[in-house]
Amino acid sequence: RGMIEGEGLHTVCQEAACPNIGECWERGTATFMMLGDTCTRRCGFCNVKTGKPTHNDPLEPLRVAQSVRKMGLRHAVITSVDRDDLPDLGATAFVGVIRSIRKLAPGCKVEVLTPDFRGEEMPLARVIAERPDVFNHNVETVPRLYPMARRGSKFLRSCRVLQNAKEMGGDGVVTKSGLMTGLGETKQELLEAFRLLREHGVQVLTVGQYLRPTRDHLPVVRYWHPDEFAELEREAYAMGFESVAAGPLVRSSYHAEQTLAQAASS
Repeated sequence: RGMIEGEGLHTVCQEAACPNIGECWERGTATFMMLGDTCTRRCGFCNVKTGKPTHNDPLEPLRVAQSVRKMGLRHAVITSVDRDDLPDLGATAFVGVIRSIRKLAPGCKVEVLTPDFRGEEMPLARVIAERPDVFNHNVETVPRLYPMARRGSKFLRSCRVLQNAKEMGGDGVVTKSGLMTGLGETKQELLEAFRLLREHGVQVLTVGQYLRPTRDHLPVVRYWHPDEFAELEREAYAMGFESVAAGPLVRSSYHAEQTLAQAASS
């Protein structure tokens, strides 16, 4: 934590108040958040602040890669806030950080967790051309709840981003997405969302319980039981996902290294 803060970097582990921060950092996995700590979208569940971003640091990808090397990470997850204000929607930062990690820490697997780039193909193509090991884009919740939980985003647009990433990357890129439970969705809605993700070529799935960051965020409608998560995991595997992690404290980057290995061996 001292090194990350000393470098002026941000991690989702900290910004999103992830409950698994100790376990993941001990395992050699960390999720860096680039392009500042201010997002241009206002999702009702997210703990990252919203506003007009001012962050502009062309050396940030290099500093992230240097931290990856210093920490001895085996699997680095790179994400960012939504930057709809930028002409490239943030793609250049992802390109730079993949290149820098490949050069400074060639033994480290690279997973990118990107915004939807507003559905534009050119920013996505630039990222996939750098051959990340995993392309992750979270749909977060079921389509019915998007107007409440993911204003400015569209479920099917996110699915198309994932499909395009797979088509552009082929067998060299594993595609991944994640959802939360507890916002008022039904089991049938979740299973339908799983089915749509599979139809769009998604290989790895994560499912976890939404925890309300503050009173200003969306309330938790229901806490799902661990047995229900186990059932969701079984159903997802039956649909053909190559790796599934489902549980109350599962987050998008949870056991990221292991899920990649499982998908690669399928």
